Amino acid sequence: MSIVDRLVGKPLATSEERAEHIGVAAGIPIFGLDGLTSAAYGPEAAMTLLIPLGIAGVEYGWRIISAILVLLTIVYFSYRQTIEAYPSGGGSYTVATENLGEKSGLLAAAALMIDYILTAAVGISAGVTALTSAVPSLQRHTLLICLVILALLAIVNLRGVKDTGTAFILPTFLFVGTLLALIGVGMWKTVHAGGHPMPVDPIPPALPATVGSLGIWMLMKSFASGCAAMTGVEAVSNGVMAFGEPRVKRAQRALTIIIGILMVLLFGIAYLSKVYRIMPMEPEGTGYQSLISLLVTAVFGRGWFYYTTMGSVLLALALSANTAFADFPRLTRAIAMHDYLPHVFILRGRRLLYSHGIYALTGFTAVILILFGGVTDRLIPLYAIGAFMAFTLSQAGMVVHWHRMEKHPGRRIRLVVNGFGAVATGITLVVVLVAKFVAGAWVTALLVPILIGIMMAVKRHYSRVKREMKDMTPLNLVNLQEPIVVIPMARWDRITEKAMRFGLLMSKEIKVVHVHSDDEEEGLDEVWDDKILQPIKSEGLHEPELVVIPSSYRFIINPLMDYILELEKENPGRKVAVLLPELVVRHWWENALHNQRVQLLKLFLLLKGNQRIVVVNIPWYL
Repeated sequence: MSIVDRLVGKPLATSEERAEHIGVAAGIPIFGLDGLTSAAYGPEAAMTLLIPLGIAGVEYGWRIISAILVLLTIVYFSYRQTIEAYPSGGGSYTVATENLGEKSGLLAAAALMIDYILTAAVGISAGVTALTSAVPSLQRHTLLICLVILALLAIVNLRGVKDTGTAFILPTFLFVGTLLALIGVGMWKTVHAGGHPMPVDPIPPALPATVGSLGIWMLMKSFASGCAAMTGVEAVSNGVMAFGEPRVKRAQRALTIIIGILMVLLFGIAYLSKVYRIMPMEPEGTGYQSLISLLVTAVFGRGWFYYTTMGSVLLALALSANTAFADFPRLTRAIAMHDYLPHVFILRGRRLLYSHGIYALTGFTAVILILFGGVTDRLIPLYAIGAFMAFTLSQAGMVVHWHRMEKHPGRRIRLVVNGFGAVATGITLVVVLVAKFVAGAWVTALLVPILIGIMMAVKRHYSRVKREMKDMTPLNLVNLQEPIVVIPMARWDRITEKAMRFGLLMSKEIKVVHVHSDDEEEGLDEVWDDKILQPIKSEGLHEPELVVIPSSYRFIINPLMDYILELEKENPGRKVAVLLPELVVRHWWENALHNQRVQLLKLFLLLKGNQRIVVVNIPWYL
């Protein structure tokens, strides 16, 4: 078994696709891990901005999370309807394109691509933050750990949907189980302590009752950061096709479980922060601990449960990037199907995956992690913009969809639900954009139109190619002539002999071109008569012409190019076939030792040539 087979599994036949479909249990970690794990950093992101309020910020943090829960409920009902209406996958791009037009679809596509890249980066970064909270000595290795986890995730995802779901079920349920235990025990202690529980182990000194005052701007920024807890909600609707039949019911059930657990986690973490009077620490401060770390210390102390919980948080957060790995390739495929991205994203790899989408996501995520040093707090300001833009466009598209479905039962209720969702997420989008603009949202706002511009340029290219290549006329057999064959030849050897033999079969007019440098001791003309012309004459074949081009400055490629282009110009209506002798080596690394001029000449001929210049490779296998 090869190394590739061991890493990513043996190739799967197309007929095995049905076996790769998943159920609800596997769908939760594949499509829900990003949403579920956002409970580990969403409340902290909201409350960190309230630190200037002192301990009074806990009360406002609780209210902000409550508002986010209301918004999450609206989005949940909206996406349940999207799954029902689009059983083949109703991501924002599909819904917006079909109902609002291609421009809106491109806006959704750009927003989603940015969101998925940031989802992967933030998930991995937050997981490593959990690790460095438990083991502070690892803080200086944050970026390296992030990149290692990213590489491992890419390898796991290349194994296929089913293997990925199986691998992630245990970490997902361990994460959910430990946090539910934290919330359950914390609430039980709160009840028995009359609403004022005492921490088991000491936590950082409490903040003063009031430091600053709450303004609208601070409230907006806190709400905008907390909305990071809602990212990943769309994933199930975008990946409906991954579920087995009945796929709509299974997808809706998976979405319900994911949102239900997420709401419990968000509520519980916010509530425990309130009753234990715990505020987040400054992310850049000395001895930083995450909010989850502080809560577990307060409820259970720093025993085995603390390290089990922090380990599960680290694992789940790092793996939460898998939601992006599950949906990004599907999204890029859908966009490429409409010619807005390279067609390579349509191709399925050895494990029935759209592998090139995984490669692209891995590369972009690595760049983001390197640029921001793998620090979650630096990435959060860029986050959620794309998600809420996609939410809004998807819900607005669903409003148009239900408006057209005049005979559908319950059409009006569905229209109202999606309409309310579009308004709510649209208002939230404006709040998030305004509140985070200076902190980094301007980067996302700038990237969206740039991405749209790139996609439109790709579309124009494919449209031009289709126009030029389309030919509905019968085969044209007028003015068929043998081509003029050009064989660049540095010396006479077994490779160039093969090129000459093939050239003699192609045409009676052959021009062997030899570029002679001043520092070259022996030229081709010295062996021309004996090795080449004599055997050709004895067989009665047409004699090739030897063209020797002097090169005082030792240039090879430019004289060849000039000669070929001039020859094509002097022979209008004739094709010029350039035969390029090329050595084929056994090992890939040996390519660096050979064929550099051949590859360069081939590239220039393809770039500077035209329809009448044909390049033919003549391989010689070593």
